[in-house]
Amino acid sequence: MNYIGSKLSLMDFLEDTIYDITGYTKGKYFVFADLFAGTGIVGVNFKKNGCKVISNDIQWYSYILSKHYIENNSEMDVSLLTYLNNLEGVDGFIFNNYCAGSGSNRNYFSDYNGRKCDAIRQELEKLYVNRQINDNQYYYFLASLINSIDKYANTTSVYGAFLKHIKKSAQKNFELELLPIIKGSNDGVVYNINSNDLIKNIKGDVLYLDPPYNARQYGANYHILETISKYDNPQIRGKTGLRDYKNQKSDFCSRRTVEVAFENLIADADFKFIFLSYNNEGLMNFDAIKFIMGKYGKYKAVTTEYRRFKADKLENRKYKVDAITEYLHCLIKNQE
Repeated sequence: MNYIGSKLSLMDFLEDTIYDITGYTKGKYFVFADLFAGTGIVGVNFKKNGCKVISNDIQWYSYILSKHYIENNSEMDVSLLTYLNNLEGVDGFIFNNYCAGSGSNRNYFSDYNGRKCDAIRQELEKLYVNRQINDNQYYYFLASLINSIDKYANTTSVYGAFLKHIKKSAQKNFELELLPIIKGSNDGVVYNINSNDLIKNIKGDVLYLDPPYNARQYGANYHILETISKYDNPQIRGKTGLRDYKNQKSDFCSRRTVEVAFENLIADADFKFIFLSYNNEGLMNFDAIKFIMGKYGKYKAVTTEYRRFKADKLENRKYKVDAITEYLHCLIKNQE
């Protein structure tokens, strides 16, 4: 998935730094927690390395992805794939609200792909409710649907706006593709809760934090993936068909609340090592982060540069630079 803040291109940097500072080695067991999981890529890599992973995100689509990536450990029957791909499309919530052919005036998917998405999503729910598939299979196929349909979206990347005309990649007929099953030597656990609440009830060795950097809420940027994952027929509004996400607004997206939320997270963390990914354009500046983390133990920062994620061409946003400095703020926390 094209995802704001994705750490896929930074995984080598993150892994090398975390292992260097902790002194752990790949294959060594320790408890690794990722409280803003997004697509789950960071937790996946530490699962591969033999860790027990605690994964969390307030967004339901992220929760579904991690339920598969982190909690599924065994091979599963994939014969259902052919059946799902052969389903006839139906006029469901996605077609009726996000495809131009329905009269919605929204152009997020082609009519064929919107109907196909509805058919597969409805069938998965039916099979699950009727106990014809178990929890692991449900999360496996639903996560695969979320990941697959995103490739056919008629957007520049995020779902804050749609394109006027169907682009080439969105014209292709949708086909469900299965995500890989990541085999780990330890069972992980996945949550869907506010990170500042969760931190009071978990403990481990390494805490990795990758909170939102700016004021744009993920609930708005990925609202259609949220709706596909929940399939809860929400009340929607506006030109983009936005669902209500007020209960998912993050304190990390407000300059007024971010520093308090961050310090509370650090103070409540029962972890020896804490790592914060944050770039040089975030709401918290470098000195504020250094000051807060430095109050709780031994602090240092490691940096790297990477190319900017440009997801909003429709907004004609002008960028001063093409590269961004990524800071990995590191804390060895004082143990009480």
